Amino acid sequence: MTLTQLRYLVAIADAELNITLAATRVHATQPGLSKQLKQLEDELGFLLFVRKGRSLESVTPAGEEVIGRARAVLAEANNIRTYAANQRRESHGQLVLTTTHTQARFVLPPAVARIKQAYPQVSVHLQQAAESDALDLLGQGDADMAIVSTAGSEPTTGIAVPLYRWRRLVVVPKGHPLDRAGKVPDMAALAAHPLISYESSTRPNSSLRRAFAAKRLEPDLALTALDADLIKTYVRTGLGVGLLAEMAVNSNDVDLRAWPAPDAVPECIAWAVLPRERVLRDYALELVHVLAPQIDKRDLRRVLDGNQEAGWPPPPSWEELTQTITS
Repeated sequence: MTLTQLRYLVAIADAELNITLAATRVHATQPGLSKQLKQLEDELGFLLFVRKGRSLESVTPAGEEVIGRARAVLAEANNIRTYAANQRRESHGQLVLTTTHTQARFVLPPAVARIKQAYPQVSVHLQQAAESDALDLLGQGDADMAIVSTAGSEPTTGIAVPLYRWRRLVVVPKGHPLDRAGKVPDMAALAAHPLISYESSTRPNSSLRRAFAAKRLEPDLALTALDADLIKTYVRTGLGVGLLAEMAVNSNDVDLRAWPAPDAVPECIAWAVLPRERVLRDYALELVHVLAPQIDKRDLRRVLDGNQEAGWPPPPSWEELTQTITS
């Protein structure tokens, strides 16, 4: 039995039993992959798949057990390789980040630039997704880290490290009816206008909807989007009042007026979510440290290794963090 055979087996399962697709994903030929599968079944002494002609129809009960154990073996083999690369101080590799548009566009650029300066041979790959989709990608092993935000409890997928706190802003074009000197919009004023916010606001249990419900108000969500730049674009058309992350509004938005959202709308926390039971390269942990300088890298490594309970210090505000990551 070889790691290659186990890798081919898992690839077939992940390709929904399509051997041609599995062979493409592992850069093998279809006959070569089929031959390795046959050799593995001969060694085990039982079939891993139910066949119909030359096609695989389903996974046998024994096959399900073997595939689960194969995943664990491959994960540990990868951990050994990663550990060895860290021990050798290798400075090349890749870092796959799954995150939202707001984080990728307005938060990560200076932090990723710092990592690229320290590790110029590391390639960074950004996968933009909604919060829940980003966590799914991490759970499936398709990313090294997810950077997401919550207004409530911490994410339960993986090990969640608090990075910083951020507020939502109310944004309107200058000259809008809400743009009155000395008058900050309250929840009732927001409920009287169409709103433009993030796609997550459509969920019944979203923090924004809960904030309105607590005041016995119903928000009029005229448009939602994953992209903060799109939200600002539609605010500029006069379609509605924007509610978006403070990181997404800057000195270039001279045609917009912005205020902190009413106190009823809670602060959010940005998290770096790291996979459990997976050894990460040193440059991945360095990125977490850049985004969360309040956390000691040694404590982070001990928590990931299971040698210390997580006891993270309170995260700084976005304003406090920007002074660190852009310096």
